[in-house]
Amino acid sequence: MTKLLGISGSLRAGSINTALLRAAQQAAGSGVQLQIATLHGIPVYDGDVEASSGIPAAVTALKEKVAASDGVMLATPEYNGGIPGVLKNAIDWLSRPSADAKRIFHGRPFALLGATPGGLATLGSQNAWLPILKKLRTEIWGGGWLTLSHAASLMDASGNYTDEATRKQLADFVNGFALFAARVRGST
Repeated sequence: MTKLLGISGSLRAGSINTALLRAAQQAAGSGVQLQIATLHGIPVYDGDVEASSGIPAAVTALKEKVAASDGVMLATPEYNGGIPGVLKNAIDWLSRPSADAKRIFHGRPFALLGATPGGLATLGSQNAWLPILKKLRTEIWGGGWLTLSHAASLMDASGNYTDEATRKQLADFVNGFALFAARVRGST
């Protein structure tokens, strides 16, 4: 079983990126388990808080989910042509203390996907993540990009992706990434 973790860069209850991860769960093959983590409860990073109180419980819980995974999928919105602050903040907390960065990030496969209500997909956000993930020494999956424009037109009124071409593209993406993650982590 290949264990993947999906993290949405949006906190909204009706997030199209969180919905994308739920659709990825449904599209995952029989040998793939995809768990979705939330960023709710993670405070803004503050070195003084870290020094006085340590790592917050919500951060520790997310760290353990990342550490238990064979690979991480970041469903990243694009805000003002770049990455969402809430997701970058979580990644910054996950790298603290610096000794944890190796356990959490080094050699761990990461994949980027994203959806937007607009027409430019999430290429700006995904490209902005590349140097950050490289700095953290992750294994970035180059086998596929998943960028959905006009995402609301691909969904039903309940927020489920119903467009068959999108569902196939998502299945190919998540299962391709799972194969990559299994190879990199040696769990095949």
